[in-house]
Amino acid sequence: MRQGGEGVTIGIVAGEASGDALGAELIGAVRARLPRVRFMGIAGPRMEAAGCDAWYPTSRLALRGYAEVAAQLPALMLLRRDVRGRLLAARAALFIGIDAPDFNLGLEARLKRAGVRTIHYVSPSVWAWRRERIDTIARSADRLLALFPFEPPLYDGASLQVTFVGHPLAREAATATSRREMRGLLKLDRQPAFALLPGSRISELEMHSELLLRVAEEILDAQPTARFLVPLVSRETREHFEAVRYRLQLDALPLTILYGHADQALKAADVGLVASGTATLEAALARCPHLIFYRVHALTAKIVARKLLLPYVGLPNVLAGRFVVPEFLQTEATVTNLARAALNLYDDALVRRRLEALFAGMARSLEADTAAIVGDAVQTELRAAGIPC
Repeated sequence: MRQGGEGVTIGIVAGEASGDALGAELIGAVRARLPRVRFMGIAGPRMEAAGCDAWYPTSRLALRGYAEVAAQLPALMLLRRDVRGRLLAARAALFIGIDAPDFNLGLEARLKRAGVRTIHYVSPSVWAWRRERIDTIARSADRLLALFPFEPPLYDGASLQVTFVGHPLAREAATATSRREMRGLLKLDRQPAFALLPGSRISELEMHSELLLRVAEEILDAQPTARFLVPLVSRETREHFEAVRYRLQLDALPLTILYGHADQALKAADVGLVASGTATLEAALARCPHLIFYRVHALTAKIVARKLLLPYVGLPNVLAGRFVVPEFLQTEATVTNLARAALNLYDDALVRRRLEALFAGMARSLEADTAAIVGDAVQTELRAAGIPC
């Protein structure tokens, strides 16, 4: 490799906002060592800002569930074929698929057969369901970068290098002081503050916007001084949420809508109502007492339920190995259930303090020098591809 990685191309694909954040940090870590390496593929705004040439935005992959993906399957297959062709034409030395396993594992497998080294970043939830995926991952990737310390042992016996890299969010975990400071920044005094996180995808907003707005309405009836913080990741999701609010004639609700900044909302809130996914880990690392909810298409829920290996889906519960955060899924995710649970949690200051202490311990267990470990892993795979660096 010439000085600084000149002439070397790395393909990269991220599927949503959390993957965009991971990808941006990875690009920064690699470019700190090899400034002239080129990254190209499917990227979000953070990855683009870090220097990735984005052929398509991450929103093209922001789908969920069997029923929802099925309608878009032909377009996704064409997209995957196009990305594969362009990466082979660019003679990419390495490909990194960040999460989005249904899209990335197939792409990785095809590129690996064509002689491209492959890394999959973020282990699929084989600890929760679809344990048979381990063999698929091993066939598709040369290396797996895992966010959680309990994941590498799951792959013992698979022909795959698995590296625990820590979770980048752990470095920004809240303290009691930062939680107080964030309340001041958002001009919250002693009012009850509730963070409402409907998800990052439009399909999630379609399922959850009205639900959360009705929940806020019911909470406000019981706590007339309550404030609601709603972080939304894009203009599209904000416009959708606002349209639902207007349709329901809830303009008077005391909402503060934030463009992104879920961490700020969660650090400032007394209680969070969080859609299942990475945001539940963000809530734990923000030391925010919260409850988890989720709705999907009924067919998707039925298929997933048959494959689940654990009684819980939220990451804080997985890390704890028990229910520490209540979960309301599908038909249990009702306005009444969510509002009552949120109010009960707000009223129980002792439980909230215990949860904050538990979440602080989780943050410590996820700490690692992620940038250094990821940078080492990428350099190792480039050397395996015959690139001296």
